[in-house]
Amino acid sequence: MPSEKVAEGIERRLVHTDNLMMVNVVFTDGPTPEPDPFHSHPHEQIAFLAEGEVFLFVGDDEKVHLKAGDHFAIPSGVPHTIQRLTDFVRIIDCFTPLRHDFLSDNKK
Repeated sequence: MPSEKVAEGIERRLVHTDNLMMVNVVFTDGPTPEPDPFHSHPHEQIAFLAEGEVFLFVGDDEKVHLKAGDHFAIPSGVPHTIQRLTDFVRIIDCFTPLRHDFLSDNKK
C-alpha cells in the first residue's frame, strides 16, 4: 500500500481484511512540546510502538512512558492521545472494526 500524508510530519500506510485493519503510522515531527488533542472512536485498538518514545494518555489515567517494543490497548470510545518524545516515532495500530474514515475511497 502507498504511504498517505496525514499532516505535516505524519504518514500512514494500511492494510485490511473485511474486519481487521493494521496501520503503520510514522511521525517525523517530534519531539512535540505538548500532547496531541485527545480523540476517541468506536473501534477497539491495539498498538505496538516499533520505534521511538512517547507519553501515552488514556482517559483520566496517569500518562505512561512507552519505548520501542512496548504494546498498548485502547478500548472503544475511550479518549486517548500521545506526545512524541523523540524525532522519529513508528506505531503499528490494529483496529476492529475497520476504520472506514482511513480508507481513501471514502474521502472526498
